[in-house]
Amino acid sequence: MGILNVTPDSFFNKSRVASDEKMLNKVASMLSDGAAFIDIGAYSSRPGAPFVTEYEEQSRLFPVLKLVLNEFPDVLISVDTFRSKVASSAIDMGAAIINDISAGDMDAGMFDVIAEQQVPYIMMHKRGTPQTMNSLNNYKDLILDITDELQLKINRLEKKGVNDIIVDPGLGFAKDTKQNYEIIKKLKSFEILGHPILIGASRKSMIYKVLECAPDEALNGSTVVHTASLLGGASILRVHDVKEAVEAVKITNLLKK
Repeated sequence: MGILNVTPDSFFNKSRVASDEKMLNKVASMLSDGAAFIDIGAYSSRPGAPFVTEYEEQSRLFPVLKLVLNEFPDVLISVDTFRSKVASSAIDMGAAIINDISAGDMDAGMFDVIAEQQVPYIMMHKRGTPQTMNSLNNYKDLILDITDELQLKINRLEKKGVNDIIVDPGLGFAKDTKQNYEIIKKLKSFEILGHPILIGASRKSMIYKVLECAPDEALNGSTVVHTASLLGGASILRVHDVKEAVEAVKITNLLKK
């Protein structure tokens, strides 16, 4: 999954795209490098990110979504949003997947939209909001608590007739660095949920802080974490650097045979 940020404040500044031409060039490059789908987000979810109104999110997202689909009509687009109205409109425009960092917590209407539209749904584990989540990482048992909280959401969705679900344990969302690596080490534990696992570790602080570098110097560390995740059972990598991630997939597929 290639990341296309249409936010002015993404933590990785090289992922920000300022013009239509650069945006289309970036999408073309990611698809050429082997991206299976493109994830477009218009609301930065980094810790401490400022609140963005629904109107502002729409004004950032919809023109880009239309532009990309006009240029690449066959591309599979995932829209990164926690708002049900934004999700519904994006699907109507041609988005194929909804990627919800709140797993329905930040908008009670999201599950109904997914059930009505019957599109694949990525549910990520987190607690609180981007503004509060750093203080909410107290767990009795990290893996068990995350699994239980995701399972409750899965049960609700399945009762609504939704079965095409992807789970994301939410690295960095109400988890500290030690907890993030525990999740990677025990990733196979989440297979009990019975749905594909997505990992979003690309250039995050769990990597660049350990390596004592900036996000734009964290590609090699990201590839290491991606490789460990793939060997641990991840089915999807959400990445800034598609070419390197695809190479990791090819190598780990050989190792798993």
